[in-house]
Amino acid sequence: MIPTLMLLPGLNCDAAVWAPQVAALQGKANCVIPTWGLRDSLTAMAQQVLDEAPTERFCVAGHSMGGRVALEVTRLAPQRVERLALLSTGTHPLAAGEAGEKEKAGRMALLKMAREQSMRAMAQEWAKGMVHPDRIGGPIFEEVLAMFDRGSAAQYAAQINALLNRPDAAPLLPGIACPALVLTGRQDGWSGPAQHEVMAAAIPGAQLVIVEDSGHMCTLEQPQAVSAALAAWLRR
Repeated sequence: MIPTLMLLPGLNCDAAVWAPQVAALQGKANCVIPTWGLRDSLTAMAQQVLDEAPTERFCVAGHSMGGRVALEVTRLAPQRVERLALLSTGTHPLAAGEAGEKEKAGRMALLKMAREQSMRAMAQEWAKGMVHPDRIGGPIFEEVLAMFDRGSAAQYAAQINALLNRPDAAPLLPGIACPALVLTGRQDGWSGPAQHEVMAAAIPGAQLVIVEDSGHMCTLEQPQAVSAALAAWLRR
């Protein structure tokens, strides 16, 4: 029987972020990609995944914010999660003090730009730190801009709220009992290899994959490597 694979997009991303993997995994998994709408908490998003999954048990892979949602799904209903893949993500809550204020101010400045100019104008700034430096201005960079352009400032605001109120998910990791994949890009400046090494070490039996020549948008930047890692994880 082909497993259900819930593919969870990150901040302001849509099904396009997973399109190469859906194509590559055809016949190996029944891929379902939720649309977050205006949900403004990771718990609400996780509940949506549980409600929309077409089978009782399923595999779940989350990219960036989607990885945090995948961890929240695992917290809410561990018995339903058959396999867990965490891509380009993290477990830490908003930092206390100056570091947390700096993150909040940065996110709010981008939101202001999205509201006053356009989603595309905001993404033009944001995406510079999200892809491998060599890809800035290239076709994948344009794909990211187009994806943000399809979103709305209201949706962006809701998801920023979800991220600023994110829980500390690190305590969940040692209790994860299903086959787990932890993956990131070598040049991911937002959630890099060191962070993922710590996460993989905390999950019993987790496999760590570092994708070469990739920034944060690994599913689009190195689709074949990411699809191959997911296919191997589904076979484990």
